[in-house]
Amino acid sequence: MIRTERLILRPWRDADREPLAAITTDPEVMRFFGTTRAREQSDRWLDRVQAHFDTHGFGIWAVEAPGIAPLIGFVGLSAVPDIIPCAPAVEGVWTLGSAWWRRGYCTEAARAAMTDGFDRLGLPEIVAFTARVNTPSQGVMRAIGMTHDAHGDFDHPRLPQDSPLRPHVLYRRARPASGGLS
Repeated sequence: MIRTERLILRPWRDADREPLAAITTDPEVMRFFGTTRAREQSDRWLDRVQAHFDTHGFGIWAVEAPGIAPLIGFVGLSAVPDIIPCAPAVEGVWTLGSAWWRRGYCTEAARAAMTDGFDRLGLPEIVAFTARVNTPSQGVMRAIGMTHDAHGDFDHPRLPQDSPLRPHVLYRRARPASGGLS
């Protein structure tokens, strides 16, 4: 579990499945993923997230805003699949329900997850990538000190050739010499 000034990044609970499905079925939230997830798909995704924690000792956390909402989205770290050109690497991941956008929650949670990755896990680098058209996520990347690696940009291999979401940008952040994040 990770605590920030306003948030808790915590393990998932069975009670999170329904609100998670509400987030991942929202077309506005999922517009840069190219698809929404039906409840069954959302449940399978959460099962994979929990298995990732068991396998790697880190993963994607449920994000809670205490006193406000028990689940506002998810943020954490994930091993990059071999199919992605920057693999092997660890990726910063974040998605919040639209009711929680533009409050600084995503940046706060992503910064905490990266600090955990550098300090507790000793990762030398964390990457993040998204569709080139996903400027909000790129804003989070810059806000947490990541730098665009234009040489690492790629076409996502799981998306159709003609998809406007296929061109992806890659951002990187090396472990700070002093540990933690500024």
